[in-house]
Amino acid sequence: MAAHANFLNTLREATGKGLLVASGAAAVGGALFGYGMHEASRFELRRETLPILPRGSADLRILHLSDIHMVPGQQLKHDWLQSLAAEEPDLVINTGDNLSHHDGVSALLDALEPLMQFPGLFVPGSNCYFAPKLKNPLRYLARSTGTPSPSERDSLDFERMHRAFGAAGWIDMSNRNYATVFQGMRLEFSGVDDPHIGRDHFAGWPAGSSTSHEAPHVRIALTHAPYQRVLDEFTESGAHIIFAGHTHGGQVCIPGYGALVSNCDLPTWRARGLTYWEYAGREVPLEVSAGIGTSRFAPVRIACRPEAALLTLTARS
Repeated sequence: MAAHANFLNTLREATGKGLLVASGAAAVGGALFGYGMHEASRFELRRETLPILPRGSADLRILHLSDIHMVPGQQLKHDWLQSLAAEEPDLVINTGDNLSHHDGVSALLDALEPLMQFPGLFVPGSNCYFAPKLKNPLRYLARSTGTPSPSERDSLDFERMHRAFGAAGWIDMSNRNYATVFQGMRLEFSGVDDPHIGRDHFAGWPAGSSTSHEAPHVRIALTHAPYQRVLDEFTESGAHIIFAGHTHGGQVCIPGYGALVSNCDLPTWRARGLTYWEYAGREVPLEVSAGIGTSRFAPVRIACRPEAALLTLTARS
């Protein structure tokens, strides 16, 4: 009987300690989730300056938006996006994943309306075409599998969104090239549809473009997901700068270390900000946005605040 009583006491003590540990873990998890939701609304504008334009060129100010993941009712995000119009960029580049809800198109277009007064270009991401799904977050620690199966797809009204972008003068760069002139300088663009779902096809550069570094032109490449095959193709073909999004900067990062995942084959240390991509003997600035939003099923960020980026391209010395 004494041994039985001792066993019961030991079991009660172990159970009590287990409950305390579980309660503590739940409290820590709840605190982290609350902090992550708070940080997900602390929007920042990152500013960069790059001397890559031909000699004597006027500055070109580009506002880079990506991964807005709009959901109705996100008033803080709406107001912050509208406030960016005060920067008066020369050009807006949107690298996709604009939606996170079936009813997000109206909210997105209203938030972007002041920015659509400026010239712009865009490429889609998978969350322009398909709504996000609730997933096991551990799946993101594995290598990305890319294209979702048809059973996982839930179509969004991207056509309405793209029509509104086009009506405002924004140019769809999905597997296309385009050229225009800005203050005497030829701007050449090439973009691809989302590589994350296998829709990318490099269309090359506009006819009549020059490979000479002394020619008054600059080549700007756009992609949603910065897969290495796409970056290599842009770099080898003569891009002067590449814009991308998709990574969310890792979204949940470790302070002092950085991103754990990039959700593609991009090295995690390149998951946010301005780095340089090297391929075929060339080195090209790679601008990867940490994004403005998150999937509505994972509305947290840790050590990775949401951002837009304002790049001032200046003349080479």
